[in-house]
Amino acid sequence: MDPLIDRARAFPQRAEAGGRHLTALAGGQSPQALFITCSDSRVVPALITGADPGDLFELRTAGNIVPEYRPDAPSGEAATIEYAVEVLEVRDLVVCGHSHCGAVGAVVRGDDLSVVPAVRDWLSTAADPGALRADATDLFDPTVAGPVQRHVLAQLERLRGYPGIAARLADGRLRLHGWFYEIHTGLVLSHRADSGLFLPL
Repeated sequence: MDPLIDRARAFPQRAEAGGRHLTALAGGQSPQALFITCSDSRVVPALITGADPGDLFELRTAGNIVPEYRPDAPSGEAATIEYAVEVLEVRDLVVCGHSHCGAVGAVVRGDDLSVVPAVRDWLSTAADPGALRADATDLFDPTVAGPVQRHVLAQLERLRGYPGIAARLADGRLRLHGWFYEIHTGLVLSHRADSGLFLPL
């Protein structure tokens, strides 16, 4: 922890030296996008996008899973999504999966997760393993690129079931984006609706 503590102590000076005027943030936030991604420590939204404080409203979940909209079962994830859309009125919403994703890999392979029951039960809310797996090669691909990309599309479909999102998509106030981040290269791919492919930004 010591290096993290040292950098936290020095953050005000680093921010000022970098031209970031933090006092302006005290008046409120108006982020450009809601960025939903995995909790994986190797995925850093601000680093990937070059975002400054105040640019991104972030939701990090194991496997970047978006729960189905259920008004009778409130969750922190649903509350974050609702706040970003209804209160902050973000114009863009990104679901970003990543290569070498342990969560999606575990779902696709059917790993025994009995020693981590909370993880097991959370991952059971993800898309059906069969829907994520195109063929047997997906079981042996360490990047799990194909399953993760299909998983991102499944989460975007779930988001369309949120009433506030559906209304804003219908009148053009909101855009959805599916991204895939390659940990080993830094490359970011974006889903193109016209071709159905994930292609470099």
